[in-house]
Amino acid sequence: MSDTTIQPAPSHPRARALGIPFDGQCGAHNAITDVPGVEVGFSTIVEGSGALVVGQGPVRTGVTAIFPRGREAAPEPVWAGLSSFNGNGELTGAHWINEAGYFTGPICLTNTHSVGMTHHALVKWLTRHPAYDSAAEMWLMPVVAETCDADLNDMNGLHVTEDHVRAALESARAGPVTEGNVGGGTGMICYGFKGGTGTASRRIEVGGETYHLGALVQANFGRPRWLAVRGVPVGKHLTERLVKEDDRGSIIAVVATDAPLLPIQLQRVARRITLGVGRTGTVGGNGSGDIFLAVSTGNPVEESSVSPMPAVHYVPSERLDPIFEATVDAVEEAIINALIAAETMIGCDDNKVVAIDHARLQEVMRTHGRLNGRARATTN
Repeated sequence: MSDTTIQPAPSHPRARALGIPFDGQCGAHNAITDVPGVEVGFSTIVEGSGALVVGQGPVRTGVTAIFPRGREAAPEPVWAGLSSFNGNGELTGAHWINEAGYFTGPICLTNTHSVGMTHHALVKWLTRHPAYDSAAEMWLMPVVAETCDADLNDMNGLHVTEDHVRAALESARAGPVTEGNVGGGTGMICYGFKGGTGTASRRIEVGGETYHLGALVQANFGRPRWLAVRGVPVGKHLTERLVKEDDRGSIIAVVATDAPLLPIQLQRVARRITLGVGRTGTVGGNGSGDIFLAVSTGNPVEESSVSPMPAVHYVPSERLDPIFEATVDAVEEAIINALIAAETMIGCDDNKVVAIDHARLQEVMRTHGRLNGRARATTN
């Protein structure tokens, strides 16, 4: 079966619905799309079964597209900052982000060996955008990041095509975001369980102003025994169905906010993503690529040589703590949402990676006094 996902409303439970408590106030959809203007789209490829034949499958992969300023708007730069906790991974355009503090266009997430095709297709999509001006934008530096799905996907078969990238870009929209086995997260594994795409958001009050901050993760990292949920060492308890014990994956996390922040401040936000990831238990395995991007849509980026001197507003550094706190909280919840939304998957050579058992997770959380009283009983 081949499925190009056009953002159906989420039908699976999320962490809060299971009674897992989190800090902070989330936005309307508890998703990165709660940041005004942000849109997300997916292309999901699920084809074939049985023995791996390189170039034929099975295929369990896809592409996730994140538009900081929306798909219909003319591609405009956004201020950005990067952080790498462990660098066994790729995010294109990183040198320019570190040098200039901004990038132009959407962000795409996919599998490790499809970065090149995704980059190629993204350039083609951008250069054919009605607002593209080749005289003003002689070169493009798209942002494409990856994690490795080779346990479940014929990654060497290079199955992501221009059409898949285009489908992800053109399906992007605001509102609820599908999680789990979707887009670039389709074939990913997290703490030995089925992982994938997850998201969460927070509302922030800073200096009398209300802002939004959202996180989206492609979660594909961690050893099972490391997994912690809100401080509970659940990975040491949920061992009944595990078949994968090593840590050969990575995590890409994108944080977006409408709080006006400067690039150096966004670097500081991106570094705090590490703390949100760490709350879920990882020690940052040697083979993991833990690469984090933070963007702000709170200011226009006026970089034309003929533009007047722009006025830039920003949150004073002394007021950044609520933004740091929201970053850590949203990233932590996004990872747990990815685990809970994911479904058991059988991939190459009949490799099977099970979803985390909701009922057992609730049981462990309840035993440790960390489950809300109104928790919904669920099985999966």
